[in-house]
Amino acid sequence: MSAKLKIDGLQDGLHTNRFGRSILFSREVESTNEWAKEMAMYGACEGTVVIAGTQTGGRGRIGREWVSPTGGLWFSLILRPKLRPTEAVKLTFVAGLAVAKVLREMFGLKAETKWPNDVLVNGRKICGILTEMNTIGETVNFVVVGVGVNANFDLEKVFPEQLRKVATSLENELGRKVRLEELFRNLLERLENLYGLFAKEGFNSILEEWKNYAGFLGRQVEVTSPTEKLSGLALDVDYEGALVLRLGDGTIRRVFVGDVSLRAK
Repeated sequence: MSAKLKIDGLQDGLHTNRFGRSILFSREVESTNEWAKEMAMYGACEGTVVIAGTQTGGRGRIGREWVSPTGGLWFSLILRPKLRPTEAVKLTFVAGLAVAKVLREMFGLKAETKWPNDVLVNGRKICGILTEMNTIGETVNFVVVGVGVNANFDLEKVFPEQLRKVATSLENELGRKVRLEELFRNLLERLENLYGLFAKEGFNSILEEWKNYAGFLGRQVEVTSPTEKLSGLALDVDYEGALVLRLGDGTIRRVFVGDVSLRAK
């Protein structure tokens, strides 16, 4: 089985109405999100997908590097939702839920969501999501949802040493390679389904199901933000997407930006 994505016929068998009707591929780009934003500025329609064999300058949240070797699934989706900017940021949860559900259904992996934008398997990061938007005032012109799945590579061989203890790949978890085309189609179909649910019914139904996959809730965590580090019990994720913490002194804090890690017992 080839570790690489086969583009020819990628749209064959894709059961979506809008997502993936237009797919652009490059063997190598700096960032699929940057490419998608450029395409969106030129008027690319909702559901357009850009996908790359590898990224030389992939980014995570807060400008962090995202390692993107050949064999992974690196793509960005252009959306044009009729939402306020505060609502559009919730699309990160839509994407995270889609990935977690597909990894469980396709491979039987116990995929979990982690606030705000990661998917974990066995406590290690297997997927990251980067949602970016273009706005004028309270009007959203477009949203780009970037999805990166560590798939067909041995992480021990291609990732920097400092990331090997906190990340994993489908190949490492399954002991085999997967069909990237099938994974991509399933993800896109589930993304369209959940995006439609979000547009029709609002965030509540997405959030409640996302929380069912969130193994960190109800546990002691550390949250590191650009300005502080907090420790406490992860009580909830609320309707605005904030993490609700009970600190050691009993104070309740809502956190909007930060990275979560489980505290050592």
